[in-house]
Amino acid sequence: MGTVVLTMKASVIEMFLVLLVTGIHSNKEMTKKIKRLKFNVPQINCDVKAGKIINPEFIVKCPAGCQDPKYHVYGTDVYASYSSVCGAAVHSGVLDNSGGKILVRKVAGQSGYKGSYSNGVQSLSLPRWRESFIVSESKPQKGVTYPSALTYSSSKTPAAKADLWSTPTYTSSQNRPGANPGEMDFWKPGSVLLDAGFVPKEELSTQSLEPVSLGDPNCKVDLSFLIDGSSSIGKRRFRIQKQFLADIAQALDIGPAGPLMGVVQYGDNPATHFNLRTHTNSRDLKTAIEKITQRGGLANAGRAISFVTKNFFSKANGNRGGSPNVAVVLVDGWPTDKVEEASRLARESGINIFFITIEGAVENEKQYVLEPNFVNKAVCRTNGFYSFHVQSWFGLHKTLQPLVKRVCDTERLACSKTCLNSADIGFVIDGSSSVGTGNFRTVLQFVANLSKEFEISDTDTRVGAVQYTYEQRLEFGFDKYSSKADVLNAIKRVGYWSGGTSTGAAINYALEQLFQKSKPNKRKLMILITDGRSYDDVRIPALAAHLKGVITYAVGVAWAAQEELEVIATHPARDHSFFADDFDNLYQYVPRIIRNICTEFNSQPRN
Repeated sequence: MGTVVLTMKASVIEMFLVLLVTGIHSNKEMTKKIKRLKFNVPQINCDVKAGKIINPEFIVKCPAGCQDPKYHVYGTDVYASYSSVCGAAVHSGVLDNSGGKILVRKVAGQSGYKGSYSNGVQSLSLPRWRESFIVSESKPQKGVTYPSALTYSSSKTPAAKADLWSTPTYTSSQNRPGANPGEMDFWKPGSVLLDAGFVPKEELSTQSLEPVSLGDPNCKVDLSFLIDGSSSIGKRRFRIQKQFLADIAQALDIGPAGPLMGVVQYGDNPATHFNLRTHTNSRDLKTAIEKITQRGGLANAGRAISFVTKNFFSKANGNRGGSPNVAVVLVDGWPTDKVEEASRLARESGINIFFITIEGAVENEKQYVLEPNFVNKAVCRTNGFYSFHVQSWFGLHKTLQPLVKRVCDTERLACSKTCLNSADIGFVIDGSSSVGTGNFRTVLQFVANLSKEFEISDTDTRVGAVQYTYEQRLEFGFDKYSSKADVLNAIKRVGYWSGGTSTGAAINYALEQLFQKSKPNKRKLMILITDGRSYDDVRIPALAAHLKGVITYAVGVAWAAQEELEVIATHPARDHSFFADDFDNLYQYVPRIIRNICTEFNSQPRN
C-alpha cells in the first residue's frame, strides 16, 4: 500500500514538473512572439503623409527614391502633417535618397511653415496647419513602446479590408476574431488597422490646403523696398505705406522661381525688417509687413541707399546673382540727407534705383531741401521710367500696377548693367607661325586673365574666341559656355594652329561667326591680339566692325605695326590700342584694358 502511494505521489510530481516546464516553454515562445512583434518596423511608401497616421510617435522604414518633388513637403525642421513623411526625412537630412528607418513624433500645429531647399528636396511654405511632426534617427527611447503596425485614419474602410472584417470595428484584441494572445491593442473606434504595405488614399482634410506658388517666372527680380519711417510721415500715412507694400507683395506673386522681396525702413538710421530669404510667398510677406512698426527720426534716404548697396544684396541675404537687383525708395516730401552720390554707387553696383515721392516741398519749404532735383540725380534714366511723383498719399495706390510692370520688365532694367556684366566679348587671337608655342600659351593666359575680371553667365557677360592665321577657326561661341570656370577651361584647351597672318579676314570672320549672334541688349567688345603686320588690308574690315557697333581693342606684341593697331582700334585709338614689346609683358595691360572698358561704359549718357 505504501509503495502504491509513493508511486502515485511520484507520478503527480512528475506531471506537475512536465506542466511547469511546458508552461515555461510556452511563455518563452509567447515572449519571443511579443518581442518579434515589438521590433517589427512597418514600411511605408514615399507618398504617405504624416496626417494619415494616428499614432503620436512611431518608427517606420522608408523606401528609396523619396527625393522626388511629387512627394510634397511643407516646412523646415518642423513639418506640417500634410507632408510626405519620407520626403521630410530626406529634406531634414535624417535619410538620404536610399531610404531607411526613422523616428517620427507628432507635435502641435504651427502658425506658419517656412519653405527651403535642402538635400535635393524643395519644401514649400504653408500659412498654418492643424498638426506638425518632427523626424529624427530611429533610436527608440526608453519606456516608449512603438507600434509594429500603424493606425491610419480613413473616411471609409478600403474594400480589401472590408472583405476580411465585415463585422463592426473592434476595440480589443481579445474580442477580434483570430486575435493572437498577447498581441498589442491597436484597434480604436472609427479606425482601421492596415498592414505595412498599404498606401492610404489622399487625406480628406477639414481645412483646405491653399496651393503655394513658386512665384511668377516672368518677373524673376531681387527687390528691396526702402520705406520712410521718419517722424514727419505720421502714423496714418505710415499705415497707407504699409498697405501699399502689402498690395505690391500680392501683385508680384512672390516665390523662389519668381520675384523675392525684402524691406528696409529708414529714419535716422536704416534697419532691415526682412531680407530676400526670409519670406518666399506673398501671404507670409503680407503678414510680416503688417507687423512693421514705425521707427521715427529724420528721413535719411541717402544713408539707407548706401546701407542697401553694402549689405542687402548679398548671397547670404538671398541674392540670386543672375536676377536683376531693384531698390524702390519711398520718400514723404524730401530726404533730410543727400542721395546723388549714394545712388551713383548703387547703380555702379548693378542696382536699379526707383524713386516714389509723395507730396513734396511747397514754396516756403524748398529752402529746407538739401539737394534740389534729387530724384533726377538719383535715378539712372531721367525719362520718367525710374521715378513716380504722387500728389497725395491717398493717390499712392495708383502707382501700384505701373511700378509692378516696370520692375518686372527685365529688358529695360538698364541700371543692373555694369561694365563687367553686360557685354559679349570676342577674342580674336593671332595663331601665326611667328608667335610660337610658348608665346601662344602666354597669349592664352592673357585672354584668361581678362576674362576673369568679368561676371560670366548666360545673362551677364558672355565670351567667345576665334583663332586665325591665313584661315580662321571658331574656338567657341558666345552661347557655348555659361560660367567663368567653363570659359577658362575652354581657353586653356585652345590648340596652337601656326600659319600666316590675315588679320583683316579674321575681323570679318569674327563679325560673322561671333558678333552676328550677339544679343541686342549686349555691348559688343572685340579684343584682338596680334604679333605682326597683316598680309591683307585691315581698314575696311575694321570700319565694318565700328559701323556695326563693335568696340574694338587692338593689342600688339613684338613685331606688330603701331599704325595698323590704331586703324583697327575704336576711336580714340589711345584708349583702345596697346603695344607690348614682349609677350611676357602682356599681363601688365590687363588692368588698363579693364579700366578703359569701364570708364567708357560709365561715361555713356544716362538717357
